[in-house]
Amino acid sequence: MPQGSNNHPNDDEFDDLLEAAIKDYQHNYHLNATGVLDNSTVSQMMKPRRGVPDVVKNGTNNHYHNPKSILSVAHYNFFPGPRRWPPERSHLRYRFRSSVQVPGAEHFRSTCAQAFQRWAQVTHFTFEEVAANSEAEIEIGFHRRFHGDGNPFDGRSGTLAHATAPTNGRCHFDGDEIWSANPGPNEVDLESVAVHEIGHLLGLDHSEDPNAIMYSTFSYGITKRDLSTDDVQGIRSLYGLQ
Repeated sequence: MPQGSNNHPNDDEFDDLLEAAIKDYQHNYHLNATGVLDNSTVSQMMKPRRGVPDVVKNGTNNHYHNPKSILSVAHYNFFPGPRRWPPERSHLRYRFRSSVQVPGAEHFRSTCAQAFQRWAQVTHFTFEEVAANSEAEIEIGFHRRFHGDGNPFDGRSGTLAHATAPTNGRCHFDGDEIWSANPGPNEVDLESVAVHEIGHLLGLDHSEDPNAIMYSTFSYGITKRDLSTDDVQGIRSLYGLQ
């Protein structure tokens, strides 16, 4: 043993668990599952992400989805439970409450309305904006760092937004990001992220399909607003829709 080494009896066990966790992460993002923090893995980890944490499994399958047809490969996932809005709450009201003013968000309300409509077109849900002081199932707003929900934002280039599963109904956007309805190279497309977060509000967790709206990472300067087949299959399977 080299001088100054601080090895412990359980170091090998720790190394095995770390390698397994890295392999799970690589598998989740369709990378070469080497168990090593190679350049492609580190690059993936550095991408801006949407707010539900990555799933790290320890030898078990933690996906929460219904059985899928062997004729159609699907990658959607549900929150544990799964969690969904009850049948009598198919009309969901939403209100806006922000703790900060954000440049580039002048069209926030109309953008969110468009994002809700994308989900309304493929589900039984209808959505209605109500006044900020009205009763609502969903609350949406911009916030920075610590903002009272126990899930602080981390500044620019980290978590872009986060949303809670049914029936909590909170959706927060990081006010430190540069938001736009027509993003440049260093800006975030507001509608793309809104469509993703509404998926969480309805009960979808992150998908393993990079083409899906519900994929966990996103890049500056791009738009990704259309629901994929995987997104539609996921939400319809969750609510038993045809």
